[in-house]
Amino acid sequence: MDIFQRIAAYQAESNSLVWNGTFKDYIELLAKDPSPAMTAHARVYEMIESYGVEEVNGRKRYKFFEQEIFGLDRAVEKLVEEYFHSAARRLDVRKRILLLMGPVSGGKSTLVTLLKRGLEKFSRTEKGAVYAISGCPMHEDPLHLVPHELRPEVENALNVRIEGNLCPVCQMKLKTQYGGDIEKVGVERVLLSEEGRIGIGTFSPSDPKSQDIADLTGSIDFSTITEYGSESDPRAYRFDGELNKANRGLMEFQEMLKCDEKFLWNLLSLTQEGNFKAGRFALISADELIIAHTNESEYKAFIANKKNEALQSRMIVMPIPYNLKVSQEEKIYAKLIGQSDMSHVHIAPHALRSAAIFSILTRLKETKKQGVDLVKKMRLYDGEEVEGYKDADLKELQNEFLEEGMSGVDPRYVINRISSALIKQDLHCMGALDILRAIKDGLDQHASITKEERERYLNFISIARKEYDELAKKEVQKAFVYSFEESARTLFENYLDNIEAFCNWTKIRDPLTDEEMDPDERLMRSIEEQIGISENAKKAFREEILIRISAYSRKGKKFEYNHHDRLREAIEKKLFTDLKDIVKITTSTKTPDENQLKRINEVSKRLIDEHGYCPVCANELLRYVGSLLNR
Repeated sequence: MDIFQRIAAYQAESNSLVWNGTFKDYIELLAKDPSPAMTAHARVYEMIESYGVEEVNGRKRYKFFEQEIFGLDRAVEKLVEEYFHSAARRLDVRKRILLLMGPVSGGKSTLVTLLKRGLEKFSRTEKGAVYAISGCPMHEDPLHLVPHELRPEVENALNVRIEGNLCPVCQMKLKTQYGGDIEKVGVERVLLSEEGRIGIGTFSPSDPKSQDIADLTGSIDFSTITEYGSESDPRAYRFDGELNKANRGLMEFQEMLKCDEKFLWNLLSLTQEGNFKAGRFALISADELIIAHTNESEYKAFIANKKNEALQSRMIVMPIPYNLKVSQEEKIYAKLIGQSDMSHVHIAPHALRSAAIFSILTRLKETKKQGVDLVKKMRLYDGEEVEGYKDADLKELQNEFLEEGMSGVDPRYVINRISSALIKQDLHCMGALDILRAIKDGLDQHASITKEERERYLNFISIARKEYDELAKKEVQKAFVYSFEESARTLFENYLDNIEAFCNWTKIRDPLTDEEMDPDERLMRSIEEQIGISENAKKAFREEILIRISAYSRKGKKFEYNHHDRLREAIEKKLFTDLKDIVKITTSTKTPDENQLKRINEVSKRLIDEHGYCPVCANELLRYVGSLLNR
């Protein structure tokens, strides 16, 4: 579609959302559907739910956050259920400031930005429609027009709740413009917009000497004082502070704990009573969700100050730790690189994974659980199967340290190092070793890393390198095994014949001599050991395979070697071990013969076509694996 056609279509859609009527029309609208009268907290929760919720392993996963937030499922679930959901049901939690507390670059700002963009979009839907008194600088709820004495009747009739009072501007308009006739007061539909300062506000602290409380609560318009004669005349006041403009939606309080104390005093009554003081007016009602964020050190300094007890009691603190899953960390790096102008540079497979392994290891705490080192813990956290460990072990590990994920290397550091390497070396393709080298070179320049931490981090880089070495060998293994696919299938069939005889206590027939013999235990173990099947676990594994064969047979299907991931991996590893000398010679020879060259080209083509490599990193991978096998 032409870009101007798309713009025109968007503008036409916006125009179709325009609604103007009277308070009487609005009441009739609420009689059909009371949802426009929901509170700001309920609106945020309904917006999150509208994207869908799914249950995974007994935990709720909110799809709204999946587009930008990676690896924080537990933190997000706690945030939504313990704050947004409770606040939406008008529990006392809604009278608290939501404070996101976590390390730098942990996703706090991203989370708030997501909520703001989500609210903007939700207000354009039928379910998320917001209506306000026409011309009100605070876009306030039209139900504030209902006199307090009549509110119980109206609430019962419309199935709504009415909280708050008319702002000074609307009080004056009701008297002067409408003669007290609330039925004729104009009502309009408003679309929440941070840019338009409608229902979404952002406050950021600046120099305490020059910052004015008016930034939050509005200020006197001195140019109109002579005209209206009084500072208490609403027409002589600009209701344009962030608390005014964020009414009906959300206000982000950036780095709240860096603020001067006087800026936080207004939040005391706003959170508890739903109103704040501005100018020479009575308390002004506001329905908004206050969401702030800070880091751990500032929060600790804040709670250590006894003067902050009143505000502290009006806060719900939600820890937002770093992600602790390698696969999710990869997505963070891919997203950040994709947003840059360097997205044309090819990132080799497993390169970002290597960086992610390093980052996650720096964030994990050493467990007291016997037999679990950091690498095993990392794998368990990422959902990988680790023999001998169950879901109960994972939950025990996750609950061992409440502060886990609140320290370690932040994603920005890794992206900064990747960016530096991309620019300096003018690379067209970046591999795992390039990234790990860049991370290592940057450790000396990282101001907050101590000498002891540096030694630990160097060790983690070594572990990440070893993990990559295994991944690299697996890639080449898969590509080479494909060239020997017939051999893989023969080995697979041979293994199945042997385990069938083993499980059924029968003999196996030698295809060459036609003699009956016992199952080949050495062959079976040589395959099973490739994937860490212990002597004690071999019987259960063989029976599991036999059950799988029977299940396929009942459906009239043949059990193939790619129908069981672990068995396929075992067959490939066994074959690769048997072919290691061929692979070693083929990948490391400087002047390959015709057959070797043909095999190298076949393997390279498979790496490029099916595994995401480019010609540069495919050749580098083969050379590197050749050097590993020759060590």
